[in-house]
Amino acid sequence: MEFYASPIKDIFTELKSSENGLTQEEANNRLKQYGYNELKEKYKISAFKIFLNQFKSVLVIILIIAILISLFIGNIVDSIVILAILIFNALFGFFQEYKAEKSIQALKKLESFNAIVIRDNIEKKIPAREVVPGDIILLEAGDKIPADARLISLNILQTQESLLTGESLPITKNLITLNKRVEVADQLNMIFSSTIITKGKAKAVVVKTGMSTEVGKIAHLLQEVKKEITPLQNKLAKLGNQLGLLALLLVFIVFIVRTLFGFGLLNSLIIAISLAVAAVPEGLPAVVTISLAFGVRRMIKKNVLVRKLTSVETLGSTQIICCDKTGTLTKNEMTVKKVFCDDHLINVTGTGYIPDGDFLYEGKQFYSKTLDLLLETSVLCNNASLNKEEKNGWQILGDPTEAALLVAAAKRNLTKSKLNMQYLRVDEIPFDSKRKLMTAINKVAAKRIAYVKGAPDVILNLCDKIYINGRAIRLNDEEKDKILKVNEKLTEQALRVLGFAFKVLDKETKEKEIESNLTFIGLEAMEDPPREDVKADIQKCNEAGIRIIMITGDHKNTAIAIAKELGLKGKAISSVELEKIPLSEFKKVVEKYSIYARIDPKHKLSIINTLIEEGYVVAMMGDGVNDAPALKKADIGIAIGSGTDVAKEASDMILLDDNLNTVVNAIEEGRTIYDNIKKFVNYLLSTNLAEILIIFLATLFGLPLPLTAIQILWLNLVTDGLPALALGADPARSDIMKKMPRDPKEPILTKQMKFAVLTISFLITIGVLSLFRIYLDNIIKAQTIAFTSLVLFEIVRLETIRANYKQSFFSNKYLIFAILSSIILQLIVIYTPINIFFKTVALNFVDWLYILIAVIIIFIINKIIWYINVKNSKTAIEF
Repeated sequence: MEFYASPIKDIFTELKSSENGLTQEEANNRLKQYGYNELKEKYKISAFKIFLNQFKSVLVIILIIAILISLFIGNIVDSIVILAILIFNALFGFFQEYKAEKSIQALKKLESFNAIVIRDNIEKKIPAREVVPGDIILLEAGDKIPADARLISLNILQTQESLLTGESLPITKNLITLNKRVEVADQLNMIFSSTIITKGKAKAVVVKTGMSTEVGKIAHLLQEVKKEITPLQNKLAKLGNQLGLLALLLVFIVFIVRTLFGFGLLNSLIIAISLAVAAVPEGLPAVVTISLAFGVRRMIKKNVLVRKLTSVETLGSTQIICCDKTGTLTKNEMTVKKVFCDDHLINVTGTGYIPDGDFLYEGKQFYSKTLDLLLETSVLCNNASLNKEEKNGWQILGDPTEAALLVAAAKRNLTKSKLNMQYLRVDEIPFDSKRKLMTAINKVAAKRIAYVKGAPDVILNLCDKIYINGRAIRLNDEEKDKILKVNEKLTEQALRVLGFAFKVLDKETKEKEIESNLTFIGLEAMEDPPREDVKADIQKCNEAGIRIIMITGDHKNTAIAIAKELGLKGKAISSVELEKIPLSEFKKVVEKYSIYARIDPKHKLSIINTLIEEGYVVAMMGDGVNDAPALKKADIGIAIGSGTDVAKEASDMILLDDNLNTVVNAIEEGRTIYDNIKKFVNYLLSTNLAEILIIFLATLFGLPLPLTAIQILWLNLVTDGLPALALGADPARSDIMKKMPRDPKEPILTKQMKFAVLTISFLITIGVLSLFRIYLDNIIKAQTIAFTSLVLFEIVRLETIRANYKQSFFSNKYLIFAILSSIILQLIVIYTPINIFFKTVALNFVDWLYILIAVIIIFIINKIIWYINVKNSKTAIEF
């Protein structure tokens, strides 16, 4: 059946549905029949492929060839042990990478959205994956369309279908049944899965779900996996390549020198390749992936869903957070507290969304026709719903501001269901951020009446009459000024104020005349109290060098009052004032402003652009359709969980709550991840370089080999494996949010870190070679001493790095387990019968005493150098 070419009644017959939707029972049956409304994953994690990838390294392949040659000439024991270590190393890498991939895949599944459907003749919010053919869906601007559907009714509906058609401009939809075959782009009475409602609202019947949808037909194009490589991974990959080339050069020199010194070609080859495998930091980009995956999992526990891994890196550099007032700095629990009508300012009692309260003037109940008309208007010009459920009490569906209006009206027993019996909604002009108005046209008896709500100043400019004591009279300038002063007084009390008006339409009223010559009714002022924890969050951000900027559509006075209550410092400016400042001048003064009021979407984008051009790293929080451009432009776009699907699509991160505290926690996590990666790089480079220098200098000075090929590979597994990766689970240092944001241009390998790596590598090398020389009369014992001391030196190095980040030994249970495992494994290879494979012997008390003295000496020297470095550099923490 071609749904775009069929009458609606035929479609309902085909789908066994109606405009009242399906029953829940029928929906459940269809879910079993059609399956979930989702695209099938083309990409599956292949455990076997991940395991094979562990052997893709050229060095590992060369080492396997060397093992085969060694087997061929009879060195069977060495070959088997090296092969066993390689396989164990591969298994270790496999489990880490597989776990990271699974974590990322699991997080992707969380990035889902909901749909509003009619089930059992009631509006319900359900996961979009549970939508079935025959469902009636309700959509409005900002929603992502859950399935292919035929339109039943609409109001100024436009959709963004570039996903299917490539056309970037919005498509205007209609209800006309087509009588010929047309392409998707011309099916104007249809809406399609995964596209976006950019304007208006609609009601539609679902005709196709999942892989049957238009987007399902091209699913193979959408599901091509593009593995995201973050800038940090690129940096580390380049760094790894550079260091790898340097390491390979040194290893090549070791091979040539050892061969020339008569140690044998094969022996020199295996030592050189083993050293190369241990020395080349090929695992750096993988470590970033694992660290990011762990960090992202921790973030989800803190109500942050990361859509793009790149944003985790950028978080640590964030200097400015631009956020809305409502729901982020405030609770978004709107309650109408005051009403102005009939020249009276009336107090409204009650809190929250429970419709219990009174309208009081001078302490007495207040009644009037104007008040009833005002409350009726607030219900009729409203798209939210307020329902009472037996289990959950009063439930709202829709915008919190509109819900607050419904609650206020319900306090006078003026409910939506009651008024809908008298008034029939026949048309609507949706709210528009440019107009700052919403108009609903209702029919009562033979009349059509336009009910309007919006910004008080905008409403008053459209009014020429005012409704007082049950009749409409002329509205003069003096009365307008009086109402504006009341509005200003209310906004100074941190109340959000809306104005209301109406107009009786006749047959000759043109569309463009609907919102003109209106009759003003009154004002409703709502309280949205600040969140209790926001003041502390702002203080925390100030200490961390992060500036909070409030960008709101509310009145300037309301914004200033809230900012003052929260301790948010900085000058305030309105959109009218902003437009008077030339861009060149605004760039010079942008640092002064922290409060932007009555802001339009174009202003948001301009503010974000200016801040970025001035060199700031900017995070932008948003929830509406019109926030999408600013969210995309910002260095980090953060969508509010309760916001529109358009905002979520444009974002890098989604807050599963609407709390500023969640963003602050995410920034702290981002900084922690970056710190942990730097710790790993510092540790890996200093220990790997030490291993190269030990072999290189021993060869250069004509000493016997301090470490065998097996021992080198074991070190790579024991000290570069478990402990190094456990660094990714390190908690945040105590003062992490008292540091200035990181410069995004800062290299991973700073001058201080280079100094630290070289210094510590030489210290470890001197310590190992000194101990090795003491025992030269017994070469196997000397190698055991060198082997064991290097394990301990590297563990000490690990803890000195963490101590510089003010972290105690016991703050990371995974690291404690990793260190203990490394020590136990080392004891096993020197005190059990398997020591014959590693060419080690048991050490006595005196041997351990020598090692311990060397460890203490290196630890003290390390601390002295660190102290000197601290005195001369603010960034010596990297040491």
